[in-house]
Amino acid sequence: MMTNALLIIGAYLLGSLSSAIIVCRLMGLPDPRTQGSNNPGATNVLRIGGKKAAAITLLGDSLKGFFPVLAAKLIGVEPLILAAVAMAAFLGHLYPVFFRFEGGKGVATALGTQFGLSWQIGGVVALLWLFMAKGMNISSLAALVSMALAPVVVWFFWPAPELITMQIVMSLLLFWRHRSNIKNLLSGSEGKIKNEQGPESDA
Repeated sequence: MMTNALLIIGAYLLGSLSSAIIVCRLMGLPDPRTQGSNNPGATNVLRIGGKKAAAITLLGDSLKGFFPVLAAKLIGVEPLILAAVAMAAFLGHLYPVFFRFEGGKGVATALGTQFGLSWQIGGVVALLWLFMAKGMNISSLAALVSMALAPVVVWFFWPAPELITMQIVMSLLLFWRHRSNIKNLLSGSEGKIKNEQGPESDA
């Protein structure tokens, strides 16, 4: 019980380390919560700080989802605890205790948890994102489609009810965080990946 609690709490605290805010502070860039789309995520960091800062942010956001889930998996916890650890890391990113609960939209951290479950799950979801991003050139749409299909991917590779339920809840939360993007998609005003002017084009 104690080990499980520490895994879940540790996952949330690690998830609460906002890579975007930390990277921007270390690189002398503006706070991403006050610039561009005001979203502390890799896409907004790309807009205000360039490719290097964005790449570091993306890696950091992914790893803080990957490592807690991988650690729990290696310890051999049951699927329910594994699902709780993944969700804790994801919620930490969305609502970070260290940054006034002002977090990002969760795509990179969600993908990190999926790679933590298995490279097959993470790999397929990542390929879905890349396929949609290349075909439609809209980051948010690629994220929404890939995460909508993520529960099916989890079911195919690891059909544990707890993990499937966790992924459904995670995907629903991700859609909620993207509600402004969905509104823009429906109106045809969502920004393109290569167009840095759209304030709501973040994934």
